[in-house]
Amino acid sequence: MRRAGLGDGVGTYGYTNSGYSVYEEENERLTESLRTKVSAIKSLSIEIGTEVKNQNKMLSEMDNDFDSTGGLLGATMSRLRTLSRGSQTKLLCYMMLFAMFVFLVIYWIIKLR
Repeated sequence: MRRAGLGDGVGTYGYTNSGYSVYEEENERLTESLRTKVSAIKSLSIEIGTEVKNQNKMLSEMDNDFDSTGGLLGATMSRLRTLSRGSQTKLLCYMMLFAMFVFLVIYWIIKLR
């Protein structure tokens, strides 16, 4: 009875060298495919991280803009309250004059067409 040796084309686990080579090549191919996919996912996650940082920066800037706008709006409302506490007739006259002016401008625009 003859034992399988290295020169016989049979490996130590009973695989033929050519069969073992096929499995090894397939394993290498799958490993390379996995490496490519992992690299793509890594690249994508880095891009997502960069985009998140940019979006957070824009949100922070918008928050600051809204805060300043809120302050401006608060000051305007305070002025309107002060104005409304004054004489109501004076305010009513100003509003009527403004409304008449707007109607005259609209009338002239329509008449000139």
